[in-house]
Amino acid sequence: MQNQTLLLIFFVIAGYLSGSIPFGYLIAKIKKIDIRKKGSGNIGGTNVGRTLGLKYGVLVGILDILKAIIPIYIASRYLAQDWQMALVSISPVLGHIFPIWLKFKGGKGVATVAATLFMILGFKYSLIFLASWALTLFVLKIMSLTNLIVVLFLPLLFWFKTGSVAYLVLAFIYILLIWWAHRENIKRLRQGIEPRIIK
Repeated sequence: MQNQTLLLIFFVIAGYLSGSIPFGYLIAKIKKIDIRKKGSGNIGGTNVGRTLGLKYGVLVGILDILKAIIPIYIASRYLAQDWQMALVSISPVLGHIFPIWLKFKGGKGVATVAATLFMILGFKYSLIFLASWALTLFVLKIMSLTNLIVVLFLPLLFWFKTGSVAYLVLAFIYILLIWWAHRENIKRLRQGIEPRIIK
């Protein structure tokens, strides 16, 4: 029991630190750009893509997914209980939104939440969810609004696939985190000035 507790603490801390790696900021810095002073000021893939080009935005998105998938996958080899994996799963999301390296001002957490889908739901259900996200984005053409809407279906999806109270609670926490991280986007949406990703 003590060993499991120590392992859980280790993986939660490791997940947070991994999630805190600000790939968007670092890649833009290599190009001599402070991404926090461009566009929306966010360090995520969407703002990087708008500022540096699509390929850099995609690269950041992939790296942000990997920085969450890797610690969660490693932890899954040692931890078995749903509540343990729920805590590990949320740690890179918290790291991404509140990175220690950038004074706790990070990204929106969407890519790191997507990593959780792959690890908890498996490939088939994750693919269904991502296809729904892509269709919603195609229709709305606004990234933030798409994220805010689609994340609302996580509790239903998590419960249907796992039947786990721990993962159901995790899904609701994800909703709160994603909506909080998008609070500036919500203001712009209400004002009708939120930019579209497709003109």
